[in-house]
Amino acid sequence: MLALDLFVNGLIFGLFYALMAVGLAMIFGVLKVVNFAHGEFYMVGAYTYVLCAMKLGVPPWIALPMAAAAGAALGWTVERLLMRPLYAGYGSWSIMKDEYAVVVTFGLSLLLVNLVDKIVGPYPYRGPPLIETSRFALGPVMLNGQKLIASAISIALLVGLALFIKRSLWGRQIQAVAQNRLGASLAGIDATRTTSLIFMISGLLAALAGALLAPLINPSPDVGSFPAIKSYVIVVLGGMGSIWGAMLAALLLGVSESFFAVYVSYDYRDAFGLLILMLVLIFRPQGLIGEKGRDV
Repeated sequence: MLALDLFVNGLIFGLFYALMAVGLAMIFGVLKVVNFAHGEFYMVGAYTYVLCAMKLGVPPWIALPMAAAAGAALGWTVERLLMRPLYAGYGSWSIMKDEYAVVVTFGLSLLLVNLVDKIVGPYPYRGPPLIETSRFALGPVMLNGQKLIASAISIALLVGLALFIKRSLWGRQIQAVAQNRLGASLAGIDATRTTSLIFMISGLLAALAGALLAPLINPSPDVGSFPAIKSYVIVVLGGMGSIWGAMLAALLLGVSESFFAVYVSYDYRDAFGLLILMLVLIFRPQGLIGEKGRDV
């Protein structure tokens, strides 16, 4: 009974992790850089949901897509104003100075955290739940109502993203640009527009993760720090740039952390992911579904 409860709750948190990590994996898969402001996409989504619902009186189910729109808009703005000048004109990602992107995104992270701290304040807020029912019985497992509805939305989003990547024309363009930007451009694909789309999807998913968890946590300006760290762990564990690897690794990390917290130590629960990261880098640096090397 306890093991089943831990497994289900671990899967639920794994779904939230996946929303964060998939966007980060998509950005790395195309630009081959790490977005160090990814946690702030999560923070913006959480704050948009809370402030729209509490300050403007918007119903929670309306505030949720508003948070998604805010994340997508932030992602587009970051790509258009900060990232595009770094990669514009490069035919090969191997030429691009990725250390510039690290500095730019890290600086953006500090800017957004301090901006929210000065404008909204350093005090945490708690968002309204999407559903008033506090508990649901899922067979022998009792689940928090907000967790259950949030996990259902997360599943729908991840399945929708998988179908979008596999079946849609834009999804095929994303795969083509990820494999070879120059080749995709020669085939008539607008690589710049595809990159903008990727940043929008990444911001949308991270913002929705923050909004869905806002009723369960108390969003503060630095609320995205730990989710971002877990996302980096998941991307490495799944394979750098692998969307499917990120999904699988997120679920594995969620379940592993759930059992670790009960059977080993709850205090070191967040450090467990870093331990996994070190082991993966030592024994399987390409990750679960990653490739050992590729030249394009």
